[in-house]
Amino acid sequence: MACARLLMRYNMSFDSLGLPDSLVQAVKKQGYTDPSPIQAQAIPAVLQGKDVMAAAQTGTGKTAGFTLPLLANLEKGTSAKGNQVRALILTPTRELAAQVHASVQNYGANMRLRSAVVFGGVKINPQMQKLRGGVDILVATPGRLLDLYQQNAVRFQQLEVLILDEADRMLDMGFIHDIKKVLSYLPKKRQNLLFSATFSDDIRALAKGLVNNPVEISVSPRNTTAESVDQVLYEVDKSKKSIVLTTLIKENDWKQVLVFSKTKHGANRLVKQLDARGISSAAIHGNKSQGARTKALQAFKDGSIKVLVATDIAARGIDIDQLPHVINFDLPHVSEDYVHRIGRTGRAGNEGQAISLVCQEEFKLLKDIERLIKKLIPRKTLAGFEPGEPLQPSVLDTRAAKVKKPKKPRVGQSPSAKSGGNKKNSRVRNNFVGN
Repeated sequence: MACARLLMRYNMSFDSLGLPDSLVQAVKKQGYTDPSPIQAQAIPAVLQGKDVMAAAQTGTGKTAGFTLPLLANLEKGTSAKGNQVRALILTPTRELAAQVHASVQNYGANMRLRSAVVFGGVKINPQMQKLRGGVDILVATPGRLLDLYQQNAVRFQQLEVLILDEADRMLDMGFIHDIKKVLSYLPKKRQNLLFSATFSDDIRALAKGLVNNPVEISVSPRNTTAESVDQVLYEVDKSKKSIVLTTLIKENDWKQVLVFSKTKHGANRLVKQLDARGISSAAIHGNKSQGARTKALQAFKDGSIKVLVATDIAARGIDIDQLPHVINFDLPHVSEDYVHRIGRTGRAGNEGQAISLVCQEEFKLLKDIERLIKKLIPRKTLAGFEPGEPLQPSVLDTRAAKVKKPKKPRVGQSPSAKSGGNKKNSRVRNNFVGN
């Protein structure tokens, strides 16, 4: 796949990127004066109508990197007709869809463009009514979009631009078949923008059938953690994690803490324990209704509650510029999720702290994470809560992980009999969210 690569450019302003003055003023109204590296590179390319593949860590400003030039380009064209869409933005989760749509509305407040957001977990009829008049920009999760298409509520004859946001997350969550089905409904001639945290092999395979001679942009090394995030772990017995978390919050007088739990049940249990100890908290995960999730997130943002306990669906769906503390109550089973989790703090140039509570049973997960981020996480213990069984020392292993080759079956024995059946390797995610 042929690609045009852009070099990093510095000392730029939004005025110099080619955006119309109305959008430059809208950006400044939001408090931003200079573009981030991803914005400085993506905005001119999108304005020129080029396909783009962009890799950037969360919190780098990529949403504005595609919404601003998208708004500028669409304003020049013909408005969408009934049930038609001119630009489609696909996202993996409801929270991210809502936040991207909010950016579209904020930046395009003084423009004549119409936008809408659709996702599962809420009634479909109001969404169908919204689409009846046609929308210039539609933000959607894949499943609900396909439901609407099957009911003739949305059509793509006028589609000019397709944007896949958090493409790697969509693949992780099993949306590849939905994405391919959506692609089959779209006109062949269109602009394609693909944004991802990493350029994995799976992402490049998807891109081969999607983008055409793209501008490829990468503003951060693969699977690295932001330098603005102070990482530390506390060695603790599994049974003492809850009281250690409570003690840390109270002794440090933390006001806003995002805590990651590996399961929905564990998140609910932790909320009950924190509430019982006088720490206001709420849980956000896939079993919660959309209304409950939105309410919990808003209460967290406005300070009504101190602690939001989330499963990994929120790793890329919570957008708070100055979130000071992220706590890994449980280490994730997928090492890359550690990077996405702690990327919720230390955003937009602010300092952040990421603390992991690690018990002996999680040592292998810790080793995998340290190998991925290529650094050892400093260790501490909390006085009075020292673990009965301390963690073994870590030794940083920078060798690439070996891919195990299947053993050859013995003569007269089939491969399926040897392996106990033809089972596909898969990663089980306890917190999968339907869309």
